[in-house]
Amino acid sequence: MGRHFEVRAASMAATAKKKSAIYMRASKEIYMAAKRGVPDPNSNLALRAAIDKYRKQCPKDVIDRAIKKAQGGDATNYIEGRYEAYGPAGTYLIINTLTDNSNRALVNVRTIVTKKGGHLGDVSYNFEQVGVLDFAYSGSEESLEEILILGDVDVREISLEDGVAEVIVDPASFAHAKEVLAENGINDYEFAEVTMKANDLVTLDGEDLQKFKDLLDLLDDCEDVQAVYHNCDL
Repeated sequence: MGRHFEVRAASMAATAKKKSAIYMRASKEIYMAAKRGVPDPNSNLALRAAIDKYRKQCPKDVIDRAIKKAQGGDATNYIEGRYEAYGPAGTYLIINTLTDNSNRALVNVRTIVTKKGGHLGDVSYNFEQVGVLDFAYSGSEESLEEILILGDVDVREISLEDGVAEVIVDPASFAHAKEVLAENGINDYEFAEVTMKANDLVTLDGEDLQKFKDLLDLLDDCEDVQAVYHNCDL
């Protein structure tokens, strides 16, 4: 595939513990999207995006329960946070949290990063926010580019490899890009999300690589962590 950055650790395997973590993240994100607007994905674009993001990662009942929880007037409130960090061996990380306890989230993230030889610090200048859409496509790059440009989508990059297209768009064009693609019969995505893309990647091996993977695993297991972006070429 053309995607040259990682959104979460590649080690998010289908174990019971990992599944539970994914379900928890999906539930919190979908609940908050439903609570902030109407609990109808046809009218709430943020809710629709959250459902699309997790549709292939968790059962439908997890999604439905989160929406019903918001409909029921549940008073739970999750606070968004973002922490930037230097990881081991020249790696950079952006760590998003969604938590009911900001102090706990900060302590947890800082402890995990420090434990693996890193420290909190400003690294956002090494990333840019983009919309990424990966999907099966049987046509050419040229035909896909024409569809998007005629649809007035702000396209930054298109790549096609082994029948899978990757389209990178301006974040403001993400929802519109999905609409244009839907009009052309494309509704099923391997990945579709507004995310953070590292400007430059680093390649690790040996002990450094293992230490970085261990760091990602610890962040993945943290109840407050919602998403991790980094510049390591895994």
